[in-house]
Amino acid sequence: MTDLTTSSPSKVKKALIPAAGFGTRMFPATKVVKKELLPIIDRDGRAKPIILKIVEEAVSAGIEEIGIVVQKDDVEVFQAFFQAPPKAELLAKLSSENQEYSQYLQELGQRITFLVQEQQEGFGHAVFCAKTWVNNEPFLLLLGDHVYHSKEKLSCTGQVLAAFEQTNSSVIGLTIMSGDIIHKAGCITGVWQQPNSILEVTKLYEKPDLEYAKANLHVLGMPESDFLGIFGMYALKPEIFAHLADEIDNNLRYKGEFQLTTCLDRLREAQGIMGYLVKGQYFDVGMPQFYRQTMYDFS
Repeated sequence: MTDLTTSSPSKVKKALIPAAGFGTRMFPATKVVKKELLPIIDRDGRAKPIILKIVEEAVSAGIEEIGIVVQKDDVEVFQAFFQAPPKAELLAKLSSENQEYSQYLQELGQRITFLVQEQQEGFGHAVFCAKTWVNNEPFLLLLGDHVYHSKEKLSCTGQVLAAFEQTNSSVIGLTIMSGDIIHKAGCITGVWQQPNSILEVTKLYEKPDLEYAKANLHVLGMPESDFLGIFGMYALKPEIFAHLADEIDNNLRYKGEFQLTTCLDRLREAQGIMGYLVKGQYFDVGMPQFYRQTMYDFS
């Protein structure tokens, strides 16, 4: 079977990053700064907005075009970061190295299209806003509040896209989660096709309680205390949009919002979905305690 750490570049050329939420869990900072623009210190010592690290993660896997879903009022602030030069007085004070880096950001910005979500009606709805931009192609989906570190030669996104190429199926990145935190994430069960690597998904469930997870989501061969949670990245075939459209058109909501997980389960029933256990670590920066821990651990 193909070695995912050395697979050829993926044919997936587009990545989608939803960033249109209100960031309520990071209030009051998000009253004045978008959650995705909060800084972390990267391994190169630079203070980078979270969204930059996510964009760089996508580019590391050969992605050529990036769509970022934002609120209408936030388009200008994201454009100012990625697509506009610094004010002249700031540029003059930057070191030559940082002036070059400023140019790098604008070149990166040429790959980016900003997509507007007029109303914030859930993760699934945010993804659906990109239907026209995706244009019936497979695409990479990354969360707007996760950053990643690979333990392999390939980046985390590179691993997921390699699994997509290998299986010719939509792929959900997976991680091992303990039972005490599974209620905070999407959970998946299935049958290993390649031990501790490729899984045929048989069920998805959004934020299960521990009792439900033990009864319905345990994976054969794993310790009873461990489960497979969603890593925060997906390689999806465009048929997902038909399921999203159906749920939106029929106002099928979960906890008041249009969700992605229910549509992924419908896609699984229609054409199958594989899971890939990512050899790496994700950092959830969407809650204060996890953001603080990321500041210590990431760099």
